[in-house]
Amino acid sequence: MDVRQRIGLNLAELRKRLCLSQEELAHRSGIHQTYLSGVERGRRNPTAVLLQRLATALDTAIDVLVRRRGESPSPKESATSSAAPLAG
Repeated sequence: MDVRQRIGLNLAELRKRLCLSQEELAHRSGIHQTYLSGVERGRRNPTAVLLQRLATALDTAIDVLVRRRGESPSPKESATSSAAPLAG
């Protein structure tokens, strides 16, 4: 799986788990909703700076957005969520 697709799937799953709309997450991270949609669909290539802004808006670590399915969650993720691993 392409890293952009993995990031998009992880991002969408985490956003939905937190009951946030794309519009709300876009507002929190300071990007346009259509760009966020492109990231979630694996059509955009987000920068490290953007990934950090998204992670901050989701109150998680950046590695949660890029990890593969089955990888252990970061300590911050473990402390805030007991949900299953994200897509990968």
